[in-house]
Amino acid sequence: MKVSCLQENLAKGLNIVSRAVAARTATLPVLTHVLLATDGGRLKIAATNLELGINCWIGAKVEDEGTITVPARPFTELVSLLPPDRVDLELNIRTQTLRVQCGHTENNIKGIDAQEFPIIPTFEPSNAAFVDADLLRTMIGKVVFAAATDESRPMLTGVLTKFDNDRIVMVAADGFRLSVCSGILKEPVAEPRTILVPAKAVAEVARVVGEQEEPVAISVTPSRGQVLFHLQNVDLVAQLIDQRFPDYEPIIPKKTETRTVVNTAEMLKACRQASIFAREASDTMRLHITPSADGEPGRMTISARADETGDNESQLEALATGPEVEIAFNVKFLIDVLSVIDAPQTALETTAPKAPGVIKPVGDDNFLHVVMPMHLPR
Repeated sequence: MKVSCLQENLAKGLNIVSRAVAARTATLPVLTHVLLATDGGRLKIAATNLELGINCWIGAKVEDEGTITVPARPFTELVSLLPPDRVDLELNIRTQTLRVQCGHTENNIKGIDAQEFPIIPTFEPSNAAFVDADLLRTMIGKVVFAAATDESRPMLTGVLTKFDNDRIVMVAADGFRLSVCSGILKEPVAEPRTILVPAKAVAEVARVVGEQEEPVAISVTPSRGQVLFHLQNVDLVAQLIDQRFPDYEPIIPKKTETRTVVNTAEMLKACRQASIFAREASDTMRLHITPSADGEPGRMTISARADETGDNESQLEALATGPEVEIAFNVKFLIDVLSVIDAPQTALETTAPKAPGVIKPVGDDNFLHVVMPMHLPR
């Protein structure tokens, strides 16, 4: 193998695949390596930890074909420190050593034969669903934070992704909150399909999408055990979670007693202030909603109290209809959802102090968030 490429492109490619590199304690040493391979006049960089695999292609001048795996961490560190110039890579097949030359710097890195590197599936366009890149990035941002991080319930560590006709729906829940976001596919799918994708993998997709303008293709491998996200110069493959996601539809309240509309930015700021005092009280924040009456505007009062720190109260002008209500939520949960709402106004729909609340961006029917209430502090 004899290849030349720009240091900037090589560093960018290594950064993209870095999240798929296994920990140094991996049972297979080759999983701590990155694969470098010539591929159709480009250089392919790949990494996998057997749960997540990423292929990335960068522009290169290929003089001799070849492939090698090199230790990910030292190679990435080395490339990041090279001058912004042309990098020449040349493999000594006999010693499995890669010579890395850039400017006045020459380095030799010992690798492992690429034959030992696991095969990462490649994209097959048949039965793929195509999603606008901006839409996919937005949808992921609105649901992935609600997925559980506790591995004791694996089904909740994933993002349920459903394709039906021209619709895509993504759902995540952790037992205390639920996010549901939907969008329109670039074209209808041939048959409905539902998959459960690890939230960590979905977050990686959002990271590598970047500023891509081309649609993202999503397909399931022939074995049906993996999902593949096909981007412009990147393929990301993840093992699907082979468990049943809970039926989330019954969790969504079907009726509303009090509907309160507030300014999104103002509510987010008030919640962040309340969080300073809520830390000592299990992150409990109290909401008191007073409907409009006698020509006076409605109010949302956000408060939190801590025995050691003190207390906080913010009053927001609100358009509230229905009976007066007082309810408590985990302030971190509200900050999470308000941070991903890009609409100027947000609606909070409640039915009772001990019933779930529903948060929706005003004017956007494609997203809703359900959050369970907390015990009202005295």
